[in-house]
Amino acid sequence: MHQSTTVLILAAGLTLVLSGCGSHGKYTAAHLSGAKLKMNALKAATEYQMAHQAFLAGDLNKALRHIDHSLSLNSDVVKSHVLKGRIFLEKNDPEKAEACFTYAQSEEPDNVEAAYFRGVLAERVSRKEEALAHYTKAADLAPTDAQYCIAAAEMMIDLGRVPDAKVYLEQREGGFVHNAGVKQVLGNIAMLTGDTARAEVLFTEARLLAPDDTIIRECLVRALMANQKYAEAGALLSAMNAEKPGGAGRDVMQLHATCLMHTDRPVEARELYLKLTKDAAGQSDAEAWMGLGQSAFILRDTARLKLAAQRLIAIAPQSADGYVLRGLLNRTNGEMQAALNNFQQAVKMSRTADNLMLLAMTQQDLGMTAQARQTLRAAAEVRPGDATAARMLATVPE
Repeated sequence: MHQSTTVLILAAGLTLVLSGCGSHGKYTAAHLSGAKLKMNALKAATEYQMAHQAFLAGDLNKALRHIDHSLSLNSDVVKSHVLKGRIFLEKNDPEKAEACFTYAQSEEPDNVEAAYFRGVLAERVSRKEEALAHYTKAADLAPTDAQYCIAAAEMMIDLGRVPDAKVYLEQREGGFVHNAGVKQVLGNIAMLTGDTARAEVLFTEARLLAPDDTIIRECLVRALMANQKYAEAGALLSAMNAEKPGGAGRDVMQLHATCLMHTDRPVEARELYLKLTKDAAGQSDAEAWMGLGQSAFILRDTARLKLAAQRLIAIAPQSADGYVLRGLLNRTNGEMQAALNNFQQAVKMSRTADNLMLLAMTQQDLGMTAQARQTLRAAAEVRPGDATAARMLATVPE
């Protein structure tokens, strides 16, 4: 083979090799670029999950670090902006939260979470009408999700538009027949409008759907009590109390004590009131001290009646309740003039039928019959048709 021919063959081979390498290089660069995008997307998704887990665990700083890293890898994911807004919302930074939610909604106008959390933000900063607009938008975007309808209805209630809330939920109730939350809100509306019988039915249905929901059970208890079904309410409260090793919360204990008082069980009620007034929160709990005083009066426990009266006057000097208890203590001790003074003070502060009748009773015991009759007539005017006032008036001589 001639040398020139050999050179041509080598040159041609080298050209083919170089050509092959060149095409292979282009193929690798394109695929490397795509692979990098896919890898960044996967990393961004992983960072999002880590951010979400940290957020749920309450570690907001860690959550923010992960979501920032996720967005640095892939800024096009709308739910990442929503999560970042939620983190800022919980960090009490409404301006940054709003920027995140607004951006998310601008990128994806039909994003239901962006609409909903803009509502949450607006509600937290007391922009209630704006919150309602965002909640209703979220409900329109996801009409089968009860959470958004409930948020809209509750905001209507908060705005004082209870009839609107009722109509709004009832129009959608058919799609949420088995939703405890919807029935609970409808029950709350019934309580607000005075339809306690309907409220009891709705809370009972809600409880069947969510038997372990403490709030729903408390709502049912209040409806039962409003319907004067204290024994049923008390049984439910006893069960709730037994479920917690350390005992139920203050609200449940308070309700239970009230039921015990209404079912002629003052000894048990007094024990609960003693627990309620023992801790730091109880020292300023006027309702608990009043309950303790009332149970102590029934049981002729003058030491605790005196303590409750003193405490109430100290923590709630503008309330008549402390003076009522002190008047009852005076009557128990036969100190009628002192009782008269305390009941007069109570009436001056709160002109209720009960306070007027206590004053009239004391006036009659002191021989002040004309004043007693006048006071009882005033009680009847305050509470027309009251049988107790009428009976007392019949016993006072002309």
